[in-house]
Amino acid sequence: MKITRRTFGALPLALTALPGAVSAQTGPIKIGVPIPLSGPAALFGDPALKGARMYVEEVNAAGGVLGRNIELVVRDSKATPDEAVRVAREMILKENVDFLVGTLTSAEGPAVSTIAKENKIILIAPIPKTDQLTAPQNLHPYIFRTAANSTSEGRSCAEIMAKWADVKKVAIIAHDYAYGQDINKEFTAHLKKLRPDVEVVDSQWPKLGEADYTPFINAQMSKKPDAIFSAMWGGHFVTWAKQAKPLGMFDAVKNRVVNGGEAGSVEATRALGAEYPFGIIANAYDLPSYPGEPEAHKKYIERIKAFTKEDPPSSWPIMMYIGMQFLVEGIKKAGVVDNDKVAAALLGLTIETPIGKQTMRAKDHQADRGEFYGEMIKDPAGGAAAVMKDAKYIDPAPFMD
Repeated sequence: MKITRRTFGALPLALTALPGAVSAQTGPIKIGVPIPLSGPAALFGDPALKGARMYVEEVNAAGGVLGRNIELVVRDSKATPDEAVRVAREMILKENVDFLVGTLTSAEGPAVSTIAKENKIILIAPIPKTDQLTAPQNLHPYIFRTAANSTSEGRSCAEIMAKWADVKKVAIIAHDYAYGQDINKEFTAHLKKLRPDVEVVDSQWPKLGEADYTPFINAQMSKKPDAIFSAMWGGHFVTWAKQAKPLGMFDAVKNRVVNGGEAGSVEATRALGAEYPFGIIANAYDLPSYPGEPEAHKKYIERIKAFTKEDPPSSWPIMMYIGMQFLVEGIKKAGVVDNDKVAAALLGLTIETPIGKQTMRAKDHQADRGEFYGEMIKDPAGGAAAVMKDAKYIDPAPFMD
């Protein structure tokens, strides 16, 4: 028999009448957080978790939710689907969490979504982008994504590259797993639609966690592309950029590189410093400031700087912060800590986030979340790290199916 929390609920009363069984209904609302806190993915996972922690502190200080405090139960998913599934099950069955908010990679997200479906427990996915997570064949009542997806990101990157009139030959590098495959598919299809004259002359598929990108870089350069589309992210982007720059890859394409995967994040720029490939186009979910930023974002930046004691603050806390916001607002709307009722409340829900209104689309459980894109230049203020020039928030709506 498959053991789920609902199975536990069918056990004899004598086994369920344990100390804490009643208090669990009036005590804290427990939210399980499977998130990578080790390995290359921790470059994003650790700061993302801080966003959840800050949000919980703010909510609890204001009286909690429905009169109850929030308690986070955190486990290192190690960026692998097997470990993410293991810790998610453990949190559901042993820690009795009420909801899940987390996972980071597009390998973890769909795997934990299956566990959420089995146990009828909501999973808010604040970071995984693969289209497979909320594709029609995988969509179920308990999965919700507050991140952008690989369709909107891939098409946004294609829009940027299509404007380079002298680019005729494009090369692609992406990790060989769900996110890399999905974003490559959407980028290529949209670029061909916009620029039928452009040819994809090479695609490289390193495994996730690859330590030596030199063979892939050399193979790609042998095809003499005019531009490169990269989906390198996190510590993987840092490693790839450090190996590609001395090999002359960025110079060979005149820095005509569009990099998804949040290569414009504070984490990436801080990790690379003066070794950053200045001149490329990159994206980020958040920036310390940007043209036209709302007052709510300015206040959020001040709070996260104080909370993390980092200046500039990380680009990633906002992702878990908004993911937690959606869940809490769904609980408030439902008026009860019940997964079925909260799931129904999330459909079509619009909330005020630090970057403005965000809506959870009812048809695919996907928030209308975009990203900032811009050229990465050397800090004009004299710092060693790159900063995003003329950052533009790209609305994903035109690119969402």
